[in-house]
Amino acid sequence: MRYLTFAFVVLCIAYPKFLSANEFQSELEALANSRVLSLAAAPEVISALIEHNQAHAGLDQDGIDKLDKAWRSEVASIDQPTIDAVMDNPLSRFLIAQQDASGGLFTEIIVMDARGLNVGQSELTTDLWQGDEDKWTETFAKGPGSLHISDIVQDESTQVVQSQISMPVIDPGTGKPIGAVTVGVNIERL
Repeated sequence: MRYLTFAFVVLCIAYPKFLSANEFQSELEALANSRVLSLAAAPEVISALIEHNQAHAGLDQDGIDKLDKAWRSEVASIDQPTIDAVMDNPLSRFLIAQQDASGGLFTEIIVMDARGLNVGQSELTTDLWQGDEDKWTETFAKGPGSLHISDIVQDESTQVVQSQISMPVIDPGTGKPIGAVTVGVNIERL
């Protein structure tokens, strides 16, 4: 079985048109319903989202666009105050520890608020606002019980073949979505 998985990964790298999450759908769903669900319910995630949503309740789309533009301009800059505010917060430190503890299975972890803004993350993203991407629109916007598993892709910067598992984060007190979580999964380690 290990040889078949390795062969599939090699095939995916050589022929990207064959990339599909369907080959590992059951394994990815099992991971979603165990470790990713547990991560989405972690007190550190819930409290950070509640606090962030309250602090940004008055933010409109223009404000989101300005924050996202600042983030994108800082990615290649030495001075990164917008990025540092997220990457150095307690939630990001928690997510980094979770990624490290995964033994290479998790390639990234992103927690997004009720508007699709990153609240915490384990790796630097190219943008701050995920609200126009499937990881948010197919989870937070669809509500409790929704799950999005992306196609398998080869990350251009790391050359890792991965899929992303995304689901809403649910407030245990209200039963309503307060954000979403995305976990990148290294298919070779799956």
